[in-house]
Amino acid sequence: MLDVLLAVVMGQFLFRVPLRGTWRCSSHGGHLSAGALSLGMVISIVTKKPTSGQPVGHVLTFLPSFLLSGFMYAIGNMPHAIQLVTYLIPARYFVALLKGIYLKGIGLELLALEAGLLTVFGAAMVLFANLKFKKEAGVIMWERIKTHAH
Repeated sequence: MLDVLLAVVMGQFLFRVPLRGTWRCSSHGGHLSAGALSLGMVISIVTKKPTSGQPVGHVLTFLPSFLLSGFMYAIGNMPHAIQLVTYLIPARYFVALLKGIYLKGIGLELLALEAGLLTVFGAAMVLFANLKFKKEAGVIMWERIKTHAH
């Protein structure tokens, strides 16, 4: 939430981009990024090493989000096949949500689809990260028990 506050303050005072929506809507948009954080946890758990986790994270999250979310390139200008792929990128919905709140001043009632999809993605990633972490912790504990038994 501190990052959201910092981005809004910098946007308004440094770049002169006014926040047309409410601070409450902007903070809710920031909460919806929990899915991305949980996906990062899943990648860290699965790869087990920071040196392999970072490139995997870039390929799975950063590049698709940057290129296919509508942040850098308008989705309407992409080839139709690529436009269909963008529906699988959670950042597409996050960018649409932020543009609607920040630049257009519309509320979450008009952005319910985007907010709902991000909420479902976030809940699924939190659940998956939790299950993966518990499984991994169980494997580590079992290995320690076997090692101490011998």
